[in-house]
Amino acid sequence: MLNDSRSHGLWEATAPEAPATSALERNLSADVVIVGGGYTGMSCALHLAEAGRKVVLLEAHEIGFGGAGRNVGLINAGLWVMPDDLPVRLGPVFGERLLKLLGDGPSLVMELIEKHNIECELQRNGTLHCAVGRAGLEEIRKREAQWQKRSAPVQVLDAKETAKRVGTGVYTGSLFDQRAGTLQPLAYARGLAKACIRAGVELYTSSPVIDTSERGGNKVVHTAGGSVEAEWVVVATDAYSTGPWNSVREEQVRLPYFNLATSPLSPENLRSILPGREGVWDTKAVLSSFRLDRSGRLVFGSVGALRATGISIHKDWARRALARLYPQLGKVEFEHEWYGQIGMTPDALPRFHKFGRNTIGFAGYNGRGISPGTVFGRELALLILGEKKEEEMPLPVSGILRNSFLQYREAYYEAGSQIAHLVSERI
Repeated sequence: MLNDSRSHGLWEATAPEAPATSALERNLSADVVIVGGGYTGMSCALHLAEAGRKVVLLEAHEIGFGGAGRNVGLINAGLWVMPDDLPVRLGPVFGERLLKLLGDGPSLVMELIEKHNIECELQRNGTLHCAVGRAGLEEIRKREAQWQKRSAPVQVLDAKETAKRVGTGVYTGSLFDQRAGTLQPLAYARGLAKACIRAGVELYTSSPVIDTSERGGNKVVHTAGGSVEAEWVVVATDAYSTGPWNSVREEQVRLPYFNLATSPLSPENLRSILPGREGVWDTKAVLSSFRLDRSGRLVFGSVGALRATGISIHKDWARRALARLYPQLGKVEFEHEWYGQIGMTPDALPRFHKFGRNTIGFAGYNGRGISPGTVFGRELALLILGEKKEEEMPLPVSGILRNSFLQYREAYYEAGSQIAHLVSERI
């Protein structure tokens, strides 16, 4: 995409072909028009179409262009926020409801993959949140206790068991979440798109929305080549928003995140490095994540953008980090490199917005897109179908929060990640 190998890297190189689509070049009518071809938009479209609604989906670029096609591929349950913090911040009703929905989120993702035969390298073997030092161990123990009192299948593993599963002895423990797993994120996005089309969704790419209007009580969204009139509009553009809903992008600080992929590891190394194929991330503030793809490539990532000086700084850091984690790998070269943007809200919580009558959307996934995006898409569909009321949604309606000095803050985080990796000498 974008004629840039650093936009989607390994995922574009190994994903099944995208469905054949074209730009919108006519005027249409529908029950619902969805703006955005990521997980939220396509999950919403699929659930609506399967319920018999006429749906048109507009994507500004290509399916999975934004975070859906660039992320690490961890199907995590819950949010970054500690479970007990959600009822405090959102109130007991919304807080526990959100925890329940997102705790069960990976199962919805896996059910859709099975139902629609989506080829996306699904692994159901859980994830390991690895503790760095005593502080990291204390953090995951708190998460364990807070999830276990909600009957979630999570367990803290000691340093020995963690070393056995990860293949390195640098961590003091890990939180094993049996609900979670990994997948090929762009393949999942493209698989959802194919399922949408089979269900009757009209899907158009290279069709950014440039304006909106109203006609006879309906909403009309306009692209350069056409328009769609509908009773409902779903805004599913999140941190890559432009045009009429650019405010969604502006309420989030975009944090860059990169991934590097090695060549396939040798059978000998695969026997000791993540033999159970769990996905991993650690407790550091400037975190690291890693997992294996189907071919045995080690996908290793962290905060930062692969551009300008960041290219050499982050790649050099990754080589040093992998040498400490897995010295048996020897000199590491990377086959693929890519990066994208994580939208971070001020309170690290997603947000439910109403942009006007019958114009709704979720935004602000804070690095948890696969499972929450799929869940929130379904919830929007249920609201439109009348199967849920607004007060039964997983979040209360909130206004747009403006971030002051947005560009400066984003530049600060990008530069800060380079400094952190330049001076880092340990995992």
